[in-house]
Amino acid sequence: MNNTLEEKILNIIDNKKGFDVNVIDVHEKTILADKFIVVSGTSSTHVKSLSDNIEVELKKEGIYATRIEGYREGRWILMDYSEIIVHIFHPEERLIYNIEDLWENVMQKLG
Repeated sequence: MNNTLEEKILNIIDNKKGFDVNVIDVHEKTILADKFIVVSGTSSTHVKSLSDNIEVELKKEGIYATRIEGYREGRWILMDYSEIIVHIFHPEERLIYNIEDLWENVMQKLG
């Protein structure tokens, strides 16, 4: 089966016990990406582990992130795969930044 990039990332997240997964379709509202995948880890170690596993598994298929930010702190890691941007949050940071509500408001305002 030839899974899409989104399906591949979601499978990796599921296998590594990421939780509170949300996929936000932003393709009509921004040129940044087509979709955001937002997921939480239970700790900084788990957040880094999710990032590591996504990176390793996708590299096996020749898929590389154009950039990865926030890894050192392990509180909010952003992985840019061009069409999909993965946001891996420590639960506290996810509450603070609340990007799902932010993007929902942006999409409502832009129609």
